Amino acid sequence: MDLFGWFRSPDIDRGVEECRSTPGAVLLDVRTVGEYRERHIPGSQNIPLQVLDNAEYLIKNKDIPLFVHCHSGARSRQAVELLRRKGYSNVRDIGGITAYSGRMEQ
Repeated sequence: MDLFGWFRSPDIDRGVEECRSTPGAVLLDVRTVGEYRERHIPGSQNIPLQVLDNAEYLIKNKDIPLFVHCHSGARSRQAVELLRRKGYSNVRDIGGITAYSGRMEQ
C-alpha cells in the first residue's frame, strides 16, 4: 500500500459488490438495531457492535468472509479489530453506509 492509501476510506460500494461475489460471505452491519430498522443494505445481517463480543455464539465459522460496515466507518473499524482478536481470519472493513449509493431497505 502506498503512503496515501493509508488515509483512504474504504469504498463501501466496492465492498458490497465483492461481498456479493464471494461465496459464503456475510455482509455484517454493526449499527444498532434501531439504525438497521431505519434503513439497511438488502441481504445484510445486523449484529450491533455492543453484542459483537459474543461473536463466537453468533458466527461459528471463524474463516467465513465477513464484510463489515456501520454508519460512518468508526464502529466497523472497531468491529474488525475485535473480530480479528477473537480469531476471525477473513474480515474486512468496508466503511460507512452514509457513502453507499446502492438500494436500501427499511
